[in-house]
Amino acid sequence: MKKFFSEFKTFISRGNVMDMAVGVIVGGAFTAIVNSLVTDIISPVLGLFGNSNLAELSVQIGGVNFTYGNFIAAVINFLLTAFVLFCVIKAINSASEKAAKLAHKEEKKEEAPKTKTCPYCKSEINIEATRCPHCTSEQPE
Repeated sequence: MKKFFSEFKTFISRGNVMDMAVGVIVGGAFTAIVNSLVTDIISPVLGLFGNSNLAELSVQIGGVNFTYGNFIAAVINFLLTAFVLFCVIKAINSASEKAAKLAHKEEKKEEAPKTKTCPYCKSEINIEATRCPHCTSEQPE
C-alpha cells in the first residue's frame, strides 16, 4: 500500500499532470467566455434577422416544451470553442516546428567537418592529419 501511494505521489507531482490541471481550469474560463459571446452577442444579432432570440426558439408537443434554440446555442458554443482550440494548437505546432528547424540549423552550423580529402590520392583522412595514411604524402595546411 505504501508503494501505491508513493507511485501516486510521483504521478501527481509530474509536470504534465500540473499542465493538464491548468489547461482544464483555463478551458473552463474560456468556455464561460464563449457561452457569454453566444448568449449575449451572437444570439441577439441572429435575433435581429429572425425577430427572436435563440433561447426563445421552442416548440411545444403534447405539453412538453422543446427549446431547440438552446441546443443551437450549444452547437454554436461547441463550434466556436473547437475552432479557437484548433487555431491555438495550429499556432503552437507551427511555432514548435519553426523552433525545431532553427535548432537543427544551429546544430549543423556548429558541426565542424571531421575529415578532409587528400589532394594526392583522394582518400578521406582525419582533419588533423599532417600526412595521409594511404599515400604518406605531406598534407598542406
